[in-house]
Amino acid sequence: MLTPAQTAIIKATAPVVAAHANQITATFYPLMFERFPEVRAVFNQSHQRAGAQPQALANAIIAYASNIDRLEVLGSAVAGIVQKHVSLNITADQYEIVGTCLMDAIGRVLGDAVTAEVADAWGAAYWQLARLLIAAEEAEYSRKAALTGGWRGARRFRVVEKTPESAVITSFRLAPVDGGRVMDFRPGQYLGLKLTIDGETVHRNYSLSASPNGETYRISVKREDHGLVSGFLHDRVRVGDEIEVYPPAGEFVLTDSAAPVLLITGGVGQTPALPLAEQALAAGRRVIYVHAAINGAVHAFRDQVDALAARHEALKTVYCYAEPDAHDTPDLVGLLDQQALAALLPPGAEAYVVGPKPFMAAVIGALTALGLPSGAIFHEFFGPKEALA
Repeated sequence: MLTPAQTAIIKATAPVVAAHANQITATFYPLMFERFPEVRAVFNQSHQRAGAQPQALANAIIAYASNIDRLEVLGSAVAGIVQKHVSLNITADQYEIVGTCLMDAIGRVLGDAVTAEVADAWGAAYWQLARLLIAAEEAEYSRKAALTGGWRGARRFRVVEKTPESAVITSFRLAPVDGGRVMDFRPGQYLGLKLTIDGETVHRNYSLSASPNGETYRISVKREDHGLVSGFLHDRVRVGDEIEVYPPAGEFVLTDSAAPVLLITGGVGQTPALPLAEQALAAGRRVIYVHAAINGAVHAFRDQVDALAARHEALKTVYCYAEPDAHDTPDLVGLLDQQALAALLPPGAEAYVVGPKPFMAAVIGALTALGLPSGAIFHEFFGPKEALA
């Protein structure tokens, strides 16, 4: 726990740190990667190059310092960090690395302003949060390991099916090499993958795109332009190959309510919506399944969703194509704007939104303008939690 004097110092110096937060994080990451290259694999380097990860850390530092005496307001953010860290198998010793390099970066940027008392207070503040996260992550690791089919750390899985779903999306069904069970997950969650590509270790998270069955997992991956991992999975991974997998994680899950469910997805954002729709229907909830794609060639899983709709009167499907081909049969043409969403939004609904960042920003903005409260809008965004604005 911080002492009252340390808390006062954090509150007094928070504006100065906030003013230099971007410079601090821009200094921190290169410093850490140079000193401890082994942690580089945990971070998506495309997010580093784009500046998204440093910006996200800067925002987190500002939020933490600004609420240092009322941490309860950060509860949901902390829970999200725990899930992301567990999906990457973050360990306690890595907090030592981060703490050392972060304090060094603060000192380099702020110079003489970082007195011994200021350094002591910020170091104590960092370890207050670090210990909270370490304890929460340890509890989650232990919980998952104790489940039927659960495990801790990396587990080897074999690719048992590789199925093209569209011109750009391919599904991979994974079964454990040890032949054992796999733990159930909550629809909407994702898997953490640890891959070695040309001698470089990389981590990625991919949504689970099929409901739990206790035996296998399915992920569905879009080929991204110049995507290191997506290109590797599409072009070089074959049936029979083995990869390392961390247990399912994530918070993008259905609430425990009877409210109508409005699933709104764009592109490969459809993957977590598939098991979410099945779960909602099994619970007797009404589901409006809205998917936006460029055209039919890149629209994956249409047959699967149509078959689900044929079995469930409570499921309504709406397909929107921005640039349909001549033979396409979408329900809507163009973009999902506020007017289109107004016609689809049932009273009292909960909305679950997944897709590219601009798509989510536009959809969430439209839903908000239509009066849907923020507590009824949920989204999944892989990568740093940037503001959807």
